[in-house]
Amino acid sequence: MNEIVVVYWSGSGNTQMMAQAIGQGIEEEGKKAKVVYVDDITPDELKKASLFAMGCPAMGDEVLEEGSMEPFVEAVEGFAGGKTVALFGSYDWGDGAWMRDWENRMRDAGAFLLNDAGLIVNNEPDEEGLAACRQLGRQMAQR
Repeated sequence: MNEIVVVYWSGSGNTQMMAQAIGQGIEEEGKKAKVVYVDDITPDELKKASLFAMGCPAMGDEVLEEGSMEPFVEAVEGFAGGKTVALFGSYDWGDGAWMRDWENRMRDAGAFLLNDAGLIVNNEPDEEGLAACRQLGRQMAQR
């Protein structure tokens, strides 16, 4: 696989920064990263991929963004079985319940989670958070 897709939704730009850093990590390993906003891709474009990343911040009462990301994730659940998925996102409050729920949904759909957990960063990612994102991208590219 020469191109790895990183799909994200971001309201404040924090999750977008994470997505871009994941893309950098992928490219550091010599693979091509396609970092794309969720409204600019269809779920069908991921059907043939064996590996991809999805990112979304915690919204409201620790849920995925409901207008674009939630419908996208629902569609992906229909074909996620056997695929390796990396999840990521930022949050401002709570304890990461939105990510645990998302992880469980992907597992229930038959997906394998990279590192068995999503990567979360509180608010705007600092250098440590961005380094973790780049590392996630490198891990993806090495698979």
